[in-house]
Amino acid sequence: METINNQIIKPKIWQVLGKTITKCTSSAEAIQEAGLDFEVLKRPNIHPLPSGKNIISDNSYFTFRTDTEAILGDKIGSDYEVVQNIDQFAFFDSIVENYGGLHYETAGSIAYGQVTYITAKLPEHIRVGKSDYIEQYLFLTSSHDGTGSITIAFTPVRIICRNTLNAALNNCSNAIKIRHTASAAEKLKSAHKMLGLTNQLSTELEAIFNKWARVRITDPELKRLIQIAMVPNKETFALLKTGKESELSSQFNNTVSSVLDYSLTSPTQQEATTKGTLFGFYNSITGYYQNVRSYKDDEAKFKSLMAGTGLQRNQTAFNLCADFAEHGNSALILN
Repeated sequence: METINNQIIKPKIWQVLGKTITKCTSSAEAIQEAGLDFEVLKRPNIHPLPSGKNIISDNSYFTFRTDTEAILGDKIGSDYEVVQNIDQFAFFDSIVENYGGLHYETAGSIAYGQVTYITAKLPEHIRVGKSDYIEQYLFLTSSHDGTGSITIAFTPVRIICRNTLNAALNNCSNAIKIRHTASAAEKLKSAHKMLGLTNQLSTELEAIFNKWARVRITDPELKRLIQIAMVPNKETFALLKTGKESELSSQFNNTVSSVLDYSLTSPTQQEATTKGTLFGFYNSITGYYQNVRSYKDDEAKFKSLMAGTGLQRNQTAFNLCADFAEHGNSALILN
C-alpha cells in the first residue's frame, strides 16, 4: 500500500481482487491472463419427488462453470441468456482501437466467477485546481448468477486517495446497462457509444468539480451534509428533519463522526481543492468508503463501492453538492 504523509492509501478495489493485464492487447488475451476464459452453461433445474421420479423444470434453470462445475446461480428464469466472458469483454477491443492511449488495466472475478469485470484506463485526466488529478476508467461488470445486467460504466478515480467518484449527472447516466437476454450479445456490439458518453461526462465533471472546489463551507455545514448523505432509513431522516438529534442512534452518530474525522484530518483532505470546500465534502463520503470503513472482506468492499451502499452514498453526496452549489445552505433544509 502507498502512503501520503503517513496516511495509508489503499489500492483500487478491482486491483486487489483482479489481475494486472496492462501488457494485453486484446480482451481475449486479458481474460486468459486473468483466468476468466471459462465457459458458462445454463441447464433446467431437476426436482426429485418422494416417489423417486424427477421433474425437469421448464421455467427454472441454473448456471455453472464447465471447468470447475461450480454452480453460479440456481434460480434463473427461462429468458435469461448466458453471455460468455469473451463476448462480454470483446466490445473493449473496438474502443481501444478507436481511442488512442486507452489500455487494459485489470480483470478479475468474485464469488468463484459469479461476477466478472474488466477495466480500461483512459489516457487523459480530469484536473481539479492546479494539481488534483482524477484518472478515468471504463469499467465493465457482469454476473452469471441470473441477477443484474451487463454494466459498462465511466468510473473516475481521484489519484491522491484512490476514491471512486462514479456518479450520474441529472441529464446523463454514467453507465450503459444491457440485460441478459437473447439480444444482449448484439447490443454489446453497439456499446462503442460509451465513448461519446465518456467524453461528455469527462468535460462536465471537470467543470463541476472545479466549481465545487471554489465553494466554501463551514464545519457545521460539513457535518450537516455528512448527516444527510449518510441517512440509513426514514426514521433517521425524520429525526434530522424535526431537529431531534438527541434521539439519533449511537451507530449513526459514530458513522458521521468517522466521516467527519476523515474529512477534517486526512492528509488527502488538506489540499487546496478539498479543505473547507464542497468538493472536500464529496470526497469525504467517497474516501470514507474507500479508506476508512471496515468490510467483511474485499469482495464485500467491491460490491459496496461498485454497486451497493458505497455507490448509493456516492450518488447522494453528488446530488447534495449539486443542490448546495445552486442554493447555498438552504439546500440543508430537509423537506
